[in-house]
Amino acid sequence: MLGYIVRRLLATIPVMGIVALTVFSLLYLAPGDPAAIIAGDQATVAEIAKIRASLGLDQPYLVRFGHWLWQVVHGNLGTSVFTGQPVSAMIAERLEPTLALMIFTMLIAITVAVPLGVIAAWKHGSWIDRAIMVFAVLGFSVPVFVIAYLLAYVFGLVFRILPVQGFEPLSRGFWPFLRGLILPSLALGAIYVALLARITRAAMLEVLAQDYVRTARAKGVGQRGVLFVHALKNAANPVVTVAGLGVALLIGGTVVTETVFAIPGLGTLTVNAILERDYPVIQGVVLLFSFAYVLVNLIVDLLYSFFDPRIRL
Repeated sequence: MLGYIVRRLLATIPVMGIVALTVFSLLYLAPGDPAAIIAGDQATVAEIAKIRASLGLDQPYLVRFGHWLWQVVHGNLGTSVFTGQPVSAMIAERLEPTLALMIFTMLIAITVAVPLGVIAAWKHGSWIDRAIMVFAVLGFSVPVFVIAYLLAYVFGLVFRILPVQGFEPLSRGFWPFLRGLILPSLALGAIYVALLARITRAAMLEVLAQDYVRTARAKGVGQRGVLFVHALKNAANPVVTVAGLGVALLIGGTVVTETVFAIPGLGTLTVNAILERDYPVIQGVVLLFSFAYVLVNLIVDLLYSFFDPRIRL
């Protein structure tokens, strides 16, 4: 087991190296002259040259990448071109809303989607199965911002029971903190629930057709034991895989959701940085999201070995 974990940890090092190279290259792959775009149409040649020097565009590519990577390894993500603040400090200020939104969304999605998928497989071919699949198709087809505006209208404007804008930090109380996350999490989690429910159903249908499940039933094991003890654990690998890959959907949806509900998180920071062409901030946020995605996939790989010990070999 320890050897498997070490191998997976070592495998993430070249992945993060490629991610870092790609993120750094965003500055050079952008159309036009980044320094001139940041400076604006009225900027002088001297002002453009100053911005070019601050971004390191006057240095060779490999030299600049080596310097940038060395700074990143030591926790320095650069300085914002427009605010003059360290990028790491700007990210730290916006991290709590985004992290809370993503964690709460995943908890809701997994708690709802896995039982729905199990029930759909158990009632395969019935109206319950068809109703769950219709819900899954709708959740996967309707854009996040449409669901977000619909929830905001119904629960925020019509019934006036939940806030539709802003974020309350946990330090101000658990209920205000939780109350502000309900609508964004439901909107962001709809596509995640739909995806997990469909995969859980498909995996459960395959497992329920196996001989050992019929043997368990023949021995008198109850329906709950068959579904959640014998079948679900053996169907967990594809579900865990999709749950990990679905983090990419959450990261993309976070940008839209935070914009709709005016949550001051990393999503809105990314949008503002893109509109202002603040490349150091864009690089820092994208690098953080990429690292989070790689970390989640590492956790998924480790969970494989728990559900299927053969993978450790």
